[in-house]
Amino acid sequence: MQNWLKTQIPTAVILLAILVIGIVLTGTGQMTPAMDTPALTATRGVILAIVGLLAGFLGGIIGTGGCSVMLPVLHFWMGYPAPIAVGTTLFAVIFTAISGGYGHLLRRNLDKRAVAWLGGAGILGVLIGSWLFTFLSSQSALLGLILGLLFLWPALRMIWEGIRQAGYPQKEGNQISAPATGLALFGLIVGMATGIAGLGGGYALVPGLIYLFGAPVYITMGTSLATMIPLALVGGSLKLAGGFVHLSTGLILAAGTMIGAQIGAAMIKRFKPATLKLIFGLYFLYVSVKFMAAFFGIKVW
Repeated sequence: MQNWLKTQIPTAVILLAILVIGIVLTGTGQMTPAMDTPALTATRGVILAIVGLLAGFLGGIIGTGGCSVMLPVLHFWMGYPAPIAVGTTLFAVIFTAISGGYGHLLRRNLDKRAVAWLGGAGILGVLIGSWLFTFLSSQSALLGLILGLLFLWPALRMIWEGIRQAGYPQKEGNQISAPATGLALFGLIVGMATGIAGLGGGYALVPGLIYLFGAPVYITMGTSLATMIPLALVGGSLKLAGGFVHLSTGLILAAGTMIGAQIGAAMIKRFKPATLKLIFGLYFLYVSVKFMAAFFGIKVW
């Protein structure tokens, strides 16, 4: 009970902070998106909350972030321009990464050395990626093609593991025995992907650390979330300052993902992660094809 309270109190505090930030910034009328966005009605607010819950729930079950769930919903089905969808999604991840990363930190479920190298180099990558994003923001078709290619990797990986009904290889240990240069280079690449497309969290860090560096699974989950804190904080703040974040939408998504992650963590034993990977892998493959087809002028429903 005491351990449960230690992990839930920070979540409640962050949710309260989200509410306060939303009231203050929305009230001042600052940080207006640079592009036209749909009006946020009560119905849309409920839909966004549900999307956030689903994204957080998936993360709680299979140890990934919610970016790949939220971004295509915002862009394809709710009418947000691609640059705004990217920025708003990355902004929402700031809060979910802090909440999840703190929980793993309390349980000592991460490698601080790896986080330092991944996060430090990742920040540089985010800065480079965000600079490139400013040029891509006016090229929606090209940005869509890049998003489609980035969605392809998690889609194929999740489908493969879902069909095989297999998870990650179980390895023992409480640290990631990898060279600092390798971790830094990997963090730089992930940071660039995060800055450009608002993606690259769990879908790159988790399999990369496990398969490239032989990291233990549970240490990897915590290390991945903790690494995403500085990446999302820097990237999301830059997107917010640049006018690529729809603030109200981002805050609703953030609150939903945090609650959904807690539900997923509590119900993890009732679901087969491999089955969920297959379902969402097929969905991500559809999103990938939809993004790439749009670049060539082909409309996929």
